[in-house]
Amino acid sequence: MKRLSGVGAGFALVCLALFGAIPAGASPYDPHADAQADIRQALVEAHAQRKDVLVVFGADWCADCRVLDRALRDPAAASLQKRFVVVKVDVGDFDRNVGFAQRYGIDLRRGIPAAALLSGNDRLVYATQAGELADARRMGVAAIVGFFTRAADRGAAP
Repeated sequence: MKRLSGVGAGFALVCLALFGAIPAGASPYDPHADAQADIRQALVEAHAQRKDVLVVFGADWCADCRVLDRALRDPAAASLQKRFVVVKVDVGDFDRNVGFAQRYGIDLRRGIPAAALLSGNDRLVYATQAGELADARRMGVAAIVGFFTRAADRGAAP
């Protein structure tokens, strides 16, 4: 077994700290999920709980997508967890569920993660248009919470 040099080991630790490791079976973006059924179920839950729906389009290979997933589950994002039912939709290599993103006016070529905010009755409140979240690694939890809060409050680009 080859050992990592001091620099190589340091680099590996930095990468794990920044991007996190995805344990087997813990993929945030399930390639086998039924996006249509998941969104429909989220809309039912949101309507019943008087919440909105946050649909996040991403992929497990995308570091920013994994960072966004962790940020949304962070205790500091409790206000978002109380406000939204979150649905994660896997886009694969831009070859899965693209039609759902297009339905909400999202051009995935602009960058992922991408997101759509929906009211409980499936009315589009906001959708990313220009890769606004494609640098989630540098945003931090507070900025991500602020981004979605402003988008939901205004129903327009934050």
